[in-house]
Amino acid sequence: MVLEALTNPLRAEARPWTSFIWGFAYATIATFLSLWIFAQYASLVMVFLASLAAVPLFYNTMRVEEEKDLNTDSEMARLNEHRKAFTFFMFLFLGMVAAFTLWYLVLPSPWVQSLFNIQAETITGLQQHVSGNVVRGGLFSRIFLNNLKVLAFCVLFSFIYGMGALFILTWNASVISVAMGNFIRAQLAAAAGSIGLGTLSSYLYIVTLSFVRYFIHGIPEILAYFVGALAGGIISVAIAKHDFGTKRFEKVLLDAADLTLLAIGLLFIGAIIEVYVTPALF
Repeated sequence: MVLEALTNPLRAEARPWTSFIWGFAYATIATFLSLWIFAQYASLVMVFLASLAAVPLFYNTMRVEEEKDLNTDSEMARLNEHRKAFTFFMFLFLGMVAAFTLWYLVLPSPWVQSLFNIQAETITGLQQHVSGNVVRGGLFSRIFLNNLKVLAFCVLFSFIYGMGALFILTWNASVISVAMGNFIRAQLAAAAGSIGLGTLSSYLYIVTLSFVRYFIHGIPEILAYFVGALAGGIISVAIAKHDFGTKRFEKVLLDAADLTLLAIGLLFIGAIIEVYVTPALF
């Protein structure tokens, strides 16, 4: 297909920043196709089409990373090799977030309602879910456990469906984009009402503030989900290649276990930042 020819794991690892462009393009194409063809169900179709566009890159990356497991003896060396994939996946995710946020802010209200109504309902539900937690220890436990559940789905979906984790990650990108868009709108309204908003620097400051607010804790969390998706994916590829029960499979399984532990550690760090650091800064 056309999108498959745009990039591959080797190109993405060599120039990871280009994945931001592809993520932006995938999300933009999905946004307008879903409005054009499936307007009534655009919220979910948009996420599906954006994740579908990334399937070739994700699948080929799983195959490359599984080969690295088999050809590398040191666990630290394997993790260092995986780091390249994590880097361009994060750029891919950030590109999707940037696109979804942009279209959430600039498209007409009826279109925005059609595209992001389910994401907005999800954010409202999450806010109500944590609103009763006035004790930060309880809030930390709830956020950490909820993130662990998402991680488990990423590992499971990646293992069972191969590309299933992509849908979850793209869905998270769209939800984060709505939250960021709401924050930007609120800050713009407050700035315009108090001191006026007539300079480019004011807009850039508010947009930057929004990204910092959500990605201080968002980067370790999203990175954890990609790590978990990779863990499930390389096991799935190994089984598909009939390596189950061999020494080669044991090496892959050990690497997947290490990746899962790394993902849990990243979620723990992200939850600490979200509960204790982000509220202090914002």
